[in-house]
Amino acid sequence: MNKSITIHSPLGDRIIDNDSEAFIIAEMSANHMMDFDRAVKIIEAAKWAGADAIKLQTYTPDTITIDCDNKYFQITQGTIWDGTTLHKLYETAYTPWEWQPKLKSIAEDNGLICFSSPFDFTAVDFMEQMDMPIYKVASFEITDIPLIRKIAKLKKPIIISTGIAYPDDIELALETCREEGNEDVMLLKCTSAYPSPYEDINLKVIPDMAEKYQVITGLSDHTMGSAVAVGSIPLGAKIIEKHLTLKREDGGPDGAFSMEPEEFREMVDNVRIVEKALGKVTYDLTEKQIKSREHSRSLFVVRDIKAGDIITSDNVRSIRPGFGMHTKFYEDILGKRINRDIHMGTPLEAEYIEGYVETKKNKK
Repeated sequence: MNKSITIHSPLGDRIIDNDSEAFIIAEMSANHMMDFDRAVKIIEAAKWAGADAIKLQTYTPDTITIDCDNKYFQITQGTIWDGTTLHKLYETAYTPWEWQPKLKSIAEDNGLICFSSPFDFTAVDFMEQMDMPIYKVASFEITDIPLIRKIAKLKKPIIISTGIAYPDDIELALETCREEGNEDVMLLKCTSAYPSPYEDINLKVIPDMAEKYQVITGLSDHTMGSAVAVGSIPLGAKIIEKHLTLKREDGGPDGAFSMEPEEFREMVDNVRIVEKALGKVTYDLTEKQIKSREHSRSLFVVRDIKAGDIITSDNVRSIRPGFGMHTKFYEDILGKRINRDIHMGTPLEAEYIEGYVETKKNKK
Protein backbone atom coordinates (compact mmCIF):
# COMPACT_ATOMS: atom_id res chain seq x y z
CA MET A 1 0.00 0.00 0.00
CA ASN A 2 1.55 3.26 -1.18
CA LYS A 3 -0.67 6.10 0.01
CA SER A 4 0.23 9.74 0.57
CA ILE A 5 -1.88 12.38 2.31
CA THR A 6 -1.02 16.07 2.51
CA ILE A 7 -2.20 18.26 5.37
CA HIS A 8 -2.39 21.90 4.29
CA SER A 9 -1.95 24.24 7.25
CA PRO A 10 -0.65 27.77 7.91
CA LEU A 11 2.61 26.09 8.92
CA GLY A 12 3.04 24.61 5.44
CA ASP A 13 2.28 21.21 3.99
CA ARG A 14 2.76 18.10 6.10
CA ILE A 15 2.91 14.81 4.20
CA ILE A 16 1.95 11.52 5.82
CA ASP A 17 3.01 8.44 3.86
CA ASN A 18 5.01 5.23 4.16
CA ASP A 19 8.29 7.12 4.29
CA SER A 20 7.33 9.93 6.65
CA GLU A 21 7.88 10.16 10.36
CA ALA A 22 4.86 9.35 12.50
CA PHE A 23 2.49 12.28 12.95
CA ILE A 24 2.27 12.66 16.74
CA ILE A 25 -0.86 14.24 18.18
CA ALA A 26 -1.26 15.55 21.72
CA GLU A 27 -4.93 15.22 22.68
CA MET A 28 -5.97 17.97 25.08
CA SER A 29 -9.52 16.71 25.56
CA ALA A 30 -10.82 17.81 28.99
CA ASN A 31 -7.40 18.27 30.57
CA HIS A 32 -7.77 22.07 30.45
CA MET A 33 -10.22 21.63 33.38
CA MET A 34 -12.17 24.70 32.25
CA ASP A 35 -9.13 26.97 32.67
CA PHE A 36 -8.01 28.82 29.52
CA ASP A 37 -4.53 29.50 30.86
CA ARG A 38 -4.11 25.80 31.60
CA ALA A 39 -5.14 25.01 28.03
CA VAL A 40 -2.41 27.36 26.79
CA LYS A 41 0.13 25.66 29.05
CA ILE A 42 -0.84 22.27 27.63
CA ILE A 43 -0.22 23.60 24.11
CA GLU A 44 3.20 24.89 25.18
CA ALA A 45 3.95 21.56 26.86
CA ALA A 46 2.97 19.71 23.67
CA LYS A 47 5.45 21.79 21.69
CA TRP A 48 8.19 21.20 24.29
CA ALA A 49 7.48 17.48 24.27
CA GLY A 50 7.91 17.18 20.50
CA ALA A 51 4.31 16.77 19.33
CA ASP A 52 3.40 17.68 15.77
CA ALA A 53 -0.17 18.65 16.55
CA ILE A 54 -2.60 19.51 19.31
CA LYS A 55 -6.15 18.21 19.11
CA LEU A 56 -9.25 19.73 20.65
CA GLN A 57 -12.84 18.52 20.90
CA THR A 58 -15.68 20.66 19.59
CA TYR A 59 -19.01 20.08 21.27
CA THR A 60 -21.20 21.33 24.09
CA PRO A 61 -23.17 19.12 26.48
CA ASP A 62 -26.31 19.88 24.46
CA THR A 63 -24.78 19.17 21.03
CA ILE A 64 -23.44 15.76 22.03
CA THR A 65 -26.36 14.51 24.16
CA ILE A 66 -29.42 15.73 26.10
CA ASP A 67 -29.87 16.55 29.76
CA CYS A 68 -31.68 13.40 30.81
CA ASP A 69 -30.98 11.08 33.73
CA ASN A 70 -33.05 8.03 32.86
CA LYS A 71 -31.32 4.65 32.59
CA TYR A 72 -30.22 5.20 28.99
CA PHE A 73 -28.11 8.23 29.89
CA GLN A 74 -26.48 6.83 33.03
CA ILE A 75 -22.80 5.88 32.64
CA THR A 76 -22.62 2.26 33.84
CA GLN A 77 -20.19 0.61 31.42
CA GLY A 78 -17.40 0.02 33.95
CA THR A 79 -15.54 3.24 33.11
CA ILE A 80 -13.81 5.78 35.34
CA TRP A 81 -16.88 7.98 34.81
CA ASP A 82 -19.49 5.55 36.15
CA GLY A 83 -22.03 7.06 38.50
CA THR A 84 -22.87 10.17 36.54
CA THR A 85 -24.84 10.97 33.39
CA LEU A 86 -23.52 11.77 29.95
CA HIS A 87 -24.69 15.39 30.14
CA LYS A 88 -23.10 15.99 33.53
CA LEU A 89 -19.80 14.48 32.34
CA TYR A 90 -19.70 16.67 29.25
CA GLU A 91 -20.47 19.76 31.32
CA THR A 92 -17.04 19.29 32.91
CA ALA A 93 -15.24 18.06 29.79
CA TYR A 94 -16.12 20.28 26.84
CA THR A 95 -13.82 22.97 25.49
CA PRO A 96 -15.58 26.34 25.36
CA TRP A 97 -16.02 27.30 21.72
CA GLU A 98 -14.96 30.90 22.26
CA TRP A 99 -11.53 29.59 23.29
CA GLN A 100 -10.91 27.55 20.19
CA PRO A 101 -9.91 30.22 17.62
CA LYS A 102 -7.52 31.65 20.21
CA LEU A 103 -6.08 28.23 21.03
CA LYS A 104 -5.61 27.46 17.33
CA SER A 105 -3.69 30.72 16.86
CA ILE A 106 -1.52 30.03 19.93
CA ALA A 107 -0.83 26.50 18.74
CA GLU A 108 0.25 27.71 15.31
CA ASP A 109 2.47 30.35 16.91
CA ASN A 110 4.11 27.42 18.69
CA GLY A 111 4.59 25.50 15.44
CA LEU A 112 1.81 23.00 16.09
CA ILE A 113 -0.97 21.98 13.73
CA CYS A 114 -4.28 22.46 15.55
CA PHE A 115 -7.44 20.56 14.71
CA SER A 116 -10.42 19.05 16.46
CA SER A 117 -13.08 16.35 16.68
CA PRO A 118 -16.54 17.70 15.84
CA PHE A 119 -19.56 15.97 17.33
CA ASP A 120 -22.41 17.47 15.33
CA PHE A 121 -23.12 19.56 12.24
CA THR A 122 -22.79 22.88 14.07
CA ALA A 123 -19.33 21.89 15.27
CA VAL A 124 -18.25 21.13 11.68
CA ASP A 125 -19.50 24.53 10.55
CA PHE A 126 -17.68 26.21 13.44
CA MET A 127 -14.44 24.38 12.63
CA GLU A 128 -14.73 25.47 9.00
CA GLN A 129 -14.94 29.07 10.17
CA MET A 130 -11.55 28.46 11.81
CA ASP A 131 -10.25 26.71 8.67
CA MET A 132 -9.02 23.68 10.58
CA PRO A 133 -6.84 21.57 8.28
CA ILE A 134 -7.89 18.07 9.46
CA TYR A 135 -11.00 16.47 10.87
CA LYS A 136 -10.95 13.75 13.50
CA VAL A 137 -13.90 11.37 13.89
CA ALA A 138 -13.92 9.97 17.41
CA SER A 139 -14.46 6.26 18.01
CA PHE A 140 -18.02 6.68 19.25
CA GLU A 141 -18.95 8.80 16.21
CA ILE A 142 -17.87 6.22 13.61
CA THR A 143 -21.52 5.15 13.46
CA ASP A 144 -22.73 8.71 12.78
CA ILE A 145 -22.88 8.45 9.00
CA PRO A 146 -24.55 11.85 8.38
CA LEU A 147 -21.75 13.53 10.36
CA ILE A 148 -19.05 11.62 8.46
CA ARG A 149 -20.70 12.51 5.16
CA LYS A 150 -20.75 16.23 6.01
CA ILE A 151 -17.06 16.12 6.97
CA ALA A 152 -16.10 14.13 3.86
CA LYS A 153 -17.69 16.72 1.57
CA LEU A 154 -15.12 19.27 2.78
CA LYS A 155 -12.38 17.30 0.97
CA LYS A 156 -9.95 17.66 3.87
CA PRO A 157 -7.98 14.80 5.44
CA ILE A 158 -9.98 12.75 7.94
CA ILE A 159 -8.66 10.64 10.81
CA ILE A 160 -11.12 8.06 12.11
CA SER A 161 -10.68 6.12 15.37
CA THR A 162 -12.06 2.59 15.43
CA GLY A 163 -12.36 1.95 19.16
CA ILE A 164 -15.89 0.55 19.16
CA ALA A 165 -16.14 -0.41 15.49
CA TYR A 166 -16.98 -3.71 13.87
CA PRO A 167 -15.54 -4.23 10.38
CA ASP A 168 -18.92 -3.29 8.90
CA ASP A 169 -18.73 0.06 10.69
CA ILE A 170 -15.27 0.76 9.29
CA GLU A 171 -16.30 -0.22 5.79
CA LEU A 172 -19.43 1.95 5.89
CA ALA A 173 -17.49 4.97 7.15
CA LEU A 174 -14.87 4.57 4.41
CA GLU A 175 -17.53 3.97 1.76
CA THR A 176 -19.31 7.15 2.86
CA CYS A 177 -16.10 9.20 2.52
CA ARG A 178 -15.36 7.73 -0.90
CA GLU A 179 -18.89 8.37 -2.13
CA GLU A 180 -18.17 12.05 -1.47
CA GLY A 181 -14.91 11.86 -3.39
CA ASN A 182 -12.70 11.97 -0.28
CA GLU A 183 -9.92 9.37 -0.34
CA ASP A 184 -7.77 11.12 2.26
CA VAL A 185 -8.90 8.96 5.17
CA MET A 186 -6.65 7.52 7.89
CA LEU A 187 -7.69 4.89 10.44
CA LEU A 188 -6.48 4.65 14.01
CA LYS A 189 -6.45 1.38 15.92
CA CYS A 190 -8.06 2.25 19.22
CA THR A 191 -9.26 0.45 22.31
CA SER A 192 -12.08 2.39 23.95
CA ALA A 193 -11.25 1.67 27.57
CA TYR A 194 -9.79 4.30 29.89
CA PRO A 195 -7.09 3.32 30.63
CA SER A 196 -6.82 0.42 28.16
CA PRO A 197 -5.44 -2.95 29.32
CA TYR A 198 -2.33 -3.93 27.36
CA GLU A 199 -3.74 -7.34 26.47
CA ASP A 200 -6.69 -5.70 24.69
CA ILE A 201 -4.63 -3.50 22.36
CA ASN A 202 -3.87 -5.96 19.51
CA LEU A 203 -1.29 -3.85 17.70
CA LYS A 204 -1.15 -6.46 14.92
CA VAL A 205 -4.41 -4.98 13.64
CA ILE A 206 -2.48 -1.89 12.46
CA PRO A 207 -0.75 -3.50 9.44
CA ASP A 208 -3.77 -5.71 8.76
CA MET A 209 -6.05 -2.66 8.65
CA ALA A 210 -3.64 -0.88 6.29
CA GLU A 211 -3.68 -3.83 3.92
CA LYS A 212 -7.38 -4.61 4.22
CA TYR A 213 -8.66 -1.07 3.73
CA GLN A 214 -5.75 0.40 1.74
CA VAL A 215 -5.34 3.35 4.09
CA ILE A 216 -2.66 4.93 6.25
CA THR A 217 -3.03 3.63 9.78
CA GLY A 218 -1.96 4.61 13.27
CA LEU A 219 -2.79 4.32 16.94
CA SER A 220 -5.03 6.21 19.34
CA ASP A 221 -3.56 5.00 22.60
CA HIS A 222 -5.18 5.06 26.03
CA THR A 223 -2.72 2.74 27.77
CA MET A 224 -0.46 3.88 30.56
CA GLY A 225 3.11 4.67 29.54
CA SER A 226 4.71 4.83 26.10
CA ALA A 227 5.61 1.19 25.36
CA VAL A 228 2.52 0.51 23.27
CA ALA A 229 2.89 3.70 21.22
CA VAL A 230 6.57 3.05 20.53
CA GLY A 231 5.79 -0.59 19.73
CA SER A 232 3.30 0.47 17.07
CA ILE A 233 6.01 2.05 14.92
CA PRO A 234 7.60 -1.17 13.58
CA LEU A 235 4.08 -2.32 12.68
CA GLY A 236 3.58 0.64 10.40
CA ALA A 237 1.82 3.23 12.56
CA LYS A 238 2.10 6.64 10.90
CA ILE A 239 -0.06 8.49 13.42
CA ILE A 240 0.10 8.35 17.22
CA GLU A 241 -2.45 10.10 19.41
CA LYS A 242 -2.00 10.33 23.19
CA HIS A 243 -3.75 12.42 25.83
CA LEU A 244 -1.57 15.10 27.41
CA THR A 245 -2.05 16.81 30.77
CA LEU A 246 0.19 18.90 32.98
CA LYS A 247 -0.07 16.61 36.02
CA ARG A 248 -2.22 13.54 36.48
CA GLU A 249 -2.72 14.37 40.14
CA ASP A 250 -4.54 17.54 39.10
CA GLY A 251 -7.48 15.32 38.19
CA GLY A 252 -10.08 15.99 35.53
CA PRO A 253 -12.21 13.58 33.48
CA ASP A 254 -9.24 12.33 31.42
CA GLY A 255 -6.36 12.99 33.80
CA ALA A 256 -5.97 9.45 35.08
CA PHE A 257 -4.92 8.00 31.71
CA SER A 258 -3.12 11.04 30.28
CA MET A 259 0.63 11.53 29.87
CA GLU A 260 2.58 14.23 31.65
CA PRO A 261 4.91 16.38 29.51
CA GLU A 262 8.12 14.57 30.50
CA GLU A 263 6.54 11.22 29.64
CA PHE A 264 5.24 12.52 26.34
CA ARG A 265 8.67 13.83 25.44
CA GLU A 266 10.29 10.50 26.27
CA MET A 267 7.72 8.76 24.06
CA VAL A 268 8.44 11.10 21.14
CA ASP A 269 12.19 10.64 21.56
CA ASN A 270 11.83 6.85 21.57
CA VAL A 271 9.51 6.88 18.57
CA ARG A 272 12.08 8.88 16.60
CA ILE A 273 14.87 6.52 17.68
CA VAL A 274 12.89 3.47 16.55
CA GLU A 275 12.07 5.15 13.24
CA LYS A 276 15.76 5.75 12.59
CA ALA A 277 16.66 2.22 13.67
CA LEU A 278 14.07 0.62 11.38
CA GLY A 279 15.88 2.03 8.36
CA LYS A 280 15.41 0.02 5.18
CA VAL A 281 15.90 -3.53 3.92
CA THR A 282 19.59 -3.70 2.96
CA TYR A 283 22.46 -6.12 3.39
CA ASP A 284 25.09 -3.57 2.46
CA LEU A 285 27.63 -2.71 5.14
CA THR A 286 28.35 0.79 6.30
CA GLU A 287 31.91 2.10 6.19
CA LYS A 288 32.18 1.48 9.94
CA GLN A 289 30.98 -2.10 9.53
CA ILE A 290 33.44 -2.70 6.72
CA LYS A 291 36.23 -1.40 8.93
CA SER A 292 35.00 -3.56 11.80
CA ARG A 293 35.42 -6.67 9.64
CA GLU A 294 39.14 -6.32 10.34
CA HIS A 295 38.33 -7.78 13.76
CA SER A 296 36.63 -10.87 12.34
CA ARG A 297 38.26 -14.34 12.20
CA SER A 298 40.88 -15.49 9.68
CA LEU A 299 43.79 -17.95 9.39
CA PHE A 300 47.02 -16.89 11.13
CA VAL A 301 50.39 -18.45 11.76
CA VAL A 302 50.45 -18.91 15.55
CA ARG A 303 53.94 -20.47 15.82
CA ASP A 304 57.12 -19.81 13.86
CA ILE A 305 57.20 -22.04 10.75
CA LYS A 306 60.25 -23.01 8.66
CA ALA A 307 60.19 -23.59 4.92
CA GLY A 308 59.19 -27.22 4.30
CA ASP A 309 57.13 -27.54 7.53
CA ILE A 310 53.67 -29.03 7.40
CA ILE A 311 50.62 -26.97 8.33
CA THR A 312 48.99 -28.37 11.47
CA SER A 313 46.41 -27.28 13.98
CA ASP A 314 49.32 -26.27 16.24
CA ASN A 315 50.91 -23.73 13.90
CA VAL A 316 47.91 -22.34 12.02
CA ARG A 317 44.61 -21.39 13.65
CA SER A 318 41.43 -19.43 13.07
CA ILE A 319 41.75 -16.34 15.27
CA ARG A 320 40.96 -12.67 15.33
CA PRO A 321 41.79 -10.37 13.43
CA GLY A 322 40.63 -10.84 9.86
CA PHE A 323 43.70 -10.15 7.69
CA GLY A 324 44.52 -13.75 6.75
CA MET A 325 42.92 -16.37 4.53
CA HIS A 326 39.24 -17.10 5.06
CA THR A 327 38.56 -19.74 7.71
CA LYS A 328 36.53 -21.80 5.22
CA PHE A 329 39.86 -23.06 3.77
CA TYR A 330 41.15 -24.40 7.10
CA GLU A 331 40.49 -28.11 6.49
CA ASP A 332 41.76 -27.83 2.93
CA ILE A 333 45.22 -26.52 3.92
CA LEU A 334 45.94 -28.87 6.85
CA GLY A 335 48.80 -31.21 5.89
CA LYS A 336 50.10 -28.99 3.13
CA ARG A 337 53.70 -27.75 3.11
CA ILE A 338 54.90 -24.18 3.72
CA ASN A 339 57.32 -22.77 1.11
CA ARG A 340 59.08 -20.13 3.25
CA ASP A 341 59.94 -19.16 6.81
CA ILE A 342 57.01 -17.43 8.53
CA HIS A 343 56.96 -15.72 11.91
CA MET A 344 54.19 -16.15 14.47
CA GLY A 345 51.51 -13.49 14.01
CA THR A 346 51.69 -13.44 10.22
CA PRO A 347 48.39 -13.63 8.29
CA LEU A 348 48.41 -16.84 6.25
CA GLU A 349 48.23 -16.34 2.48
CA ALA A 350 47.70 -18.91 -0.30
CA GLU A 351 51.08 -17.99 -1.84
CA TYR A 352 52.87 -19.25 1.31
CA ILE A 353 51.62 -22.79 0.69
CA GLU A 354 53.63 -25.04 -1.63
CA GLY A 355 51.71 -25.88 -4.80
CA TYR A 356 48.54 -24.20 -3.53
CA VAL A 357 47.04 -22.41 -6.51
CA GLU A 358 44.90 -19.41 -5.70
CA THR A 359 41.57 -19.85 -7.45
CA LYS A 360 38.07 -18.61 -6.93
CA LYS A 361 37.72 -21.50 -4.52
CA ASN A 362 40.39 -20.31 -2.14
CA LYS A 363 40.32 -16.55 -2.50
CA LYS A 364 39.26 -14.59 0.59
